[in-house]
Amino acid sequence: MAHGYESGRLNLPFVGIATFGKSPYQPDWGKIEADFAVLGAPYDMGTQWRAGARFGPRGIREASMLFSFGHAGAYDHEDDVTYLEGVRIVDIGDADIIHTDTEGSHAAIEAGVRAILDAGAVPVVLGGDHSVNIPCIRAFAGRGPIHIVQIDAHLDFVDERHGVRHGHGNPMRRAAEEEHVTGLSQFGIRNVSSTAKEGYEAARAMGSDILSVRQIRALGLAAVLDRVPAGVDYYLTIDIDGFDPSIAPGTGTPSHGGFLYYEVLELIDGLTKRGRIVGIDLVEVAPDYDHSGTTAILAAQILLNTIGRIAHRAKG
Repeated sequence: MAHGYESGRLNLPFVGIATFGKSPYQPDWGKIEADFAVLGAPYDMGTQWRAGARFGPRGIREASMLFSFGHAGAYDHEDDVTYLEGVRIVDIGDADIIHTDTEGSHAAIEAGVRAILDAGAVPVVLGGDHSVNIPCIRAFAGRGPIHIVQIDAHLDFVDERHGVRHGHGNPMRRAAEEEHVTGLSQFGIRNVSSTAKEGYEAARAMGSDILSVRQIRALGLAAVLDRVPAGVDYYLTIDIDGFDPSIAPGTGTPSHGGFLYYEVLELIDGLTKRGRIVGIDLVEVAPDYDHSGTTAILAAQILLNTIGRIAHRAKG
């Protein structure tokens, strides 16, 4: 049996440099040629309790290699579809983070997302805490309108607290203030939240539809999707704590009673049939709180399946 490189590399998941899904690395943001471009946003100075999401992008990239066996695409026998076949994904590395400087760090993230949009690709941003959503949404100014779909345990609709306007409890409030954001679907919200009652009232007044996990299960997926505007562009923001901590313990503010994997996958799949997902961020993965690595694996799995479904619908 021949060993070596006569027949090419086997290239197992644990071999090589960790880029997202083993996709090509493109450090030059002026030369992005892809359908989807992955940007790391390793900023976690917006957290109010446990930090550590600065290591999220690195953890998600490493976990994503599990799903890169080198086959052509990803065959799903339940759908009888080979997802990701011919889909061009590049990893453009991380936005530069300046410690203690929120505005400087957020500006760097916004620049990365704008570069992706200028290249005609869909941005896939790996957080970082949920405040990184603020520059992501800013980057869509002049490119809207967009409707935000949020998967999260927390409403994140705090206006201002002790002068803080750009922490991880503020992003959905900042998004709702943007002219190019037409509304929000906030799914999974539960338990004692970072947002007070007044914040919920303000969110609804500013165009939010808020549903808990229990309410979504009672309504059923079809009824929930019917509440989301059809035929529009969606920006999908996924906080990993929207999932139950039994499957996603590696996060700073875990909240019991969360979603399971298929519930979120089917919701996202429904969105890709109802409109067009034009941007994604996945935030709050803090690998050091999960020594099994399953939280980062969940993040990588949901992102790769989301990318696959977006691309599949685009093909028609």
